[in-house]
Amino acid sequence: MAIITFLNSQKEETGKTMSIAAIATYMAIEHNYRNIIISTTDKEDRLRRCFWQDQKKSKFNLGIFGPNTSNILEKESGVRGIAKMIRSNKITPEMITNYTKVVFKDRLEVLLGEEKVSDDEDISQNYPEIITTAGQYYDRVFVDLDFNVEEDIRNKIIKKSDIIVINLNQRLSSIEKFRQTKETNPLLQSSKTLLLIGRYDKFSKYNAKNISRYLKEKNQVLTVPYNTLYFEATDEAGVPDLFLRFKKFIDPEDRNAIFIEEIKRASENINYRLQALQAGL
Repeated sequence: MAIITFLNSQKEETGKTMSIAAIATYMAIEHNYRNIIISTTDKEDRLRRCFWQDQKKSKFNLGIFGPNTSNILEKESGVRGIAKMIRSNKITPEMITNYTKVVFKDRLEVLLGEEKVSDDEDISQNYPEIITTAGQYYDRVFVDLDFNVEEDIRNKIIKKSDIIVINLNQRLSSIEKFRQTKETNPLLQSSKTLLLIGRYDKFSKYNAKNISRYLKEKNQVLTVPYNTLYFEATDEAGVPDLFLRFKKFIDPEDRNAIFIEEIKRASENINYRLQALQAGL
């Protein structure tokens, strides 16, 4: 198993969730791995819109036999349901899949985050155990780590991760701040850390080659290029179908082919780095 955690270098928009959705979907199609994406957001979960249409919520039905059962199950699905099982010491690796939503059977599942109901509710304390338990059942555990998770919990998740994917944007101020932080942070200099630019614009003067040179990276930073079809699909539950269609693009100059080639490069780099680390290289 392998834990691959995506996080932003700073509290700013980098397209992190869109990047993890693209890379995990590509891996699920191209490799015979059992993958899961674990979201840690406590706000509206963008991952849901990548894969599923929003369903209208039915009115809560009390009835003569108490609350409607389907509403109870919906309320306790996802992270909240697993957190409840952890607190009662009833969780096992095989049970994780009961709380996920399936994208591709036996290939890709998603454990959606939960919007915070009250200030007293803190599900994030359970994330380290959820991730560890998932790692005993899935081959690849992708963690979409947000800043709403407390720093000590974030550090626990980062420490147990096999690969850390730091997400940057192409603004010079952000790149410079990261460079300064990297000089004093051993984790950012570690072989387990990869850099990725989301919503990448290859025509910017801050392109992958220049950023890699500026940050003194041995390997060129990874990218998820901005792609109109993809970013429309992330809002229309169209990501799985789009990636299956992308397999048909063979013209290397086609912008859709360029997009999928960069997703492929990112996926191969993650897998190669995992193999190297596991081999002790």
